[in-house]
Amino acid sequence: MKLILDQVVARRGRWSFMAQGGFGSGIHLVTGDVGSGKSTLALIMARLFPPEQGAVRSEQILTVMLSAQFPEFYLTGLTVAEECVSWGLDADQILRAAGLCISTSTPPLCLSRGELKRLHLACILARQYDLLLLDEPFSSLDCSEKERLCTEISRRQDGITILFTHEQATFPHIDHIWEIADNCLVDCGVLPGALERWQHAPALVKKLVRAGRVPENLTSDNIREAACRTRG
Repeated sequence: MKLILDQVVARRGRWSFMAQGGFGSGIHLVTGDVGSGKSTLALIMARLFPPEQGAVRSEQILTVMLSAQFPEFYLTGLTVAEECVSWGLDADQILRAAGLCISTSTPPLCLSRGELKRLHLACILARQYDLLLLDEPFSSLDCSEKERLCTEISRRQDGITILFTHEQATFPHIDHIWEIADNCLVDCGVLPGALERWQHAPALVKKLVRAGRVPENLTSDNIREAACRTRG
């Protein structure tokens, strides 16, 4: 299973972006500054935004899901129950998965941004997709909900999962890091080696790497273990 970006070039006005690389099974992290092109890249991978040049190819990918940053733009149900049914899911089960204590008759647009994000992500993570694209999945979530989301994402065993985010504190288990720099997609590589090449790494990760205490991964436990480690 693989998603291939073959000399992809995207343009919006005077802004342009180039991407080359292959995404295999596992959890991929794509970072970059705000406005660097993360959302555009997600749309290209989902084949919802055609590149100016190049091609997007896939191998053994039959099902694709894109979770956009603002779920309120994609609601189809007038109540929470109707929204869950539109996904082919049971509303009570989804509310439990999302940790929401609300009535299934509640209109989704009456939820807070964070509650709506939790509902949206619970619906998406209730199903398995060959390619799952998560654009800023941590936005509008508090620290505890970010941790819970990371646990759920880390449990994905099959398929390709790609996170597009500028999150700096909370991450799931990551297999591969990419970043957007100077209008190009850069392949930092697999972890833990990728951490030494990651320009957009959080300040704490950079400090640990400089001290020779490279975390095995980016989960909270990995960061804490590296921070407590002493050189032999």
